[in-house]
Amino acid sequence: MFCEKANKMNRLIQSGLMYGNLVHVASPALVERYNRALKHLTGRETALTDFYIDISGFSPEIGHELGDPLYLNHAGVNRQFILLSTAQKTAPLLDAKFSTSRSILRRFIDDNEPALFALTARDAVAGELVNSVYDMATPARLFDLRRITIEADTTGGALRHAAQLEQKIGEFLSRDDGWYDDLLIAEMIDLAGETGDITRNPIALPKMEFEQGNFWTAHFGGTYLFQTVAHPALITAGDRALFDDAPLAHVFDLSQRNQIAKFLDLNKLVEPVIGARGIDAAAILRQKMEFILVDALCAHDITPGADSAALRRLAARHSALLPPEFHALNSLVTWAEAGGDWPRIASDHPAYFYTLRAADHPDADLVNMLLAELAPKDIRQLFICHKSLFYRLYASWPEAKKDYAVRFLKQDYQLDKEATRQALFAHQTPPPPLKRPTTGPWGPVRR
Repeated sequence: MFCEKANKMNRLIQSGLMYGNLVHVASPALVERYNRALKHLTGRETALTDFYIDISGFSPEIGHELGDPLYLNHAGVNRQFILLSTAQKTAPLLDAKFSTSRSILRRFIDDNEPALFALTARDAVAGELVNSVYDMATPARLFDLRRITIEADTTGGALRHAAQLEQKIGEFLSRDDGWYDDLLIAEMIDLAGETGDITRNPIALPKMEFEQGNFWTAHFGGTYLFQTVAHPALITAGDRALFDDAPLAHVFDLSQRNQIAKFLDLNKLVEPVIGARGIDAAAILRQKMEFILVDALCAHDITPGADSAALRRLAARHSALLPPEFHALNSLVTWAEAGGDWPRIASDHPAYFYTLRAADHPDADLVNMLLAELAPKDIRQLFICHKSLFYRLYASWPEAKKDYAVRFLKQDYQLDKEATRQALFAHQTPPPPLKRPTTGPWGPVRR
């Protein structure tokens, strides 16, 4: 399966747009540590001597070797992880089943980096993102995913041994006859051989818990669950009937555009691109128009031009092919740059969700992910915000659209990812109010 997938996505892989930024595991020592951790977690081992891993330690090559792409994520829940190095924190999470998983792993590594750096210098750290759900047999299980706890230790049990040693040191110091207990002293010496001097170099990973109120999951066709907003709702890309018994008043599928628009508006989750602070709204909308144009041209076997000028010429020549999304966004750009009548674009219009972005709130990434699915012709937002959907749709695109997408993302996005994200999604903090001098009856008050 991995080889077949790699062949289909070859252009993306060669351009660094897929399986990019993974951590290379090639030294015999690291491979041996990985195998110890893999055996500890799954009872299996790899015969590979060279492979790449993501932030969780998952390797697509090992998944292919074992015939199990979920070998660290059984049933798509309670993801296990293997850390060989804190450098994994910048790697992506491949085939994520929950939108929160990567951010949880990144936070775990960031918050415990000194301890993890010391632990991974000698051994692999193996662990699990634990919740009370062990399978996704029914949609009702989604509503039990409220809290994620991280459990981790080295494969040699360094943290467990350190806790035991700390307990025995406490016993030794509290007893008057501690110096005469040869068995206790021998046990302490044995444990210290495993852990080192924990009085000078403490080894500990605090218990970490993460609330999971609003999230996306790949289960049941792709599902967005908003539980902690003022007006909760579930939005599914799959079969809405699966959620007839959901403990929520509102369940929508992606075809219910008016209802989704109202949900987003009621909860103040989105804002119009036009008028958003700190961005070049007209440039963003003009680029969206280009993506929509390319989609229309490629659908009619017309090869898109190599640059924006060539695309404009093609748009004029094939104006009859331009869809309503293109015309609606063009009217917005015209209004922004030249004024005139405000173009009203209702929520049932196919261009509506192209005109929005997430507002400034903690779930902005999740909302931008939903908007990417509702406006999938915007290939840049789709790639940035919803990679799994981008890869799935890419596989069915005409060759000309694949070529355009790879060329654009490589030249526009890959060169400066952070700047692109800032230009599209950043929220500018309003400037503080001007401080005016306090004025008394005879002029400004001196402090």
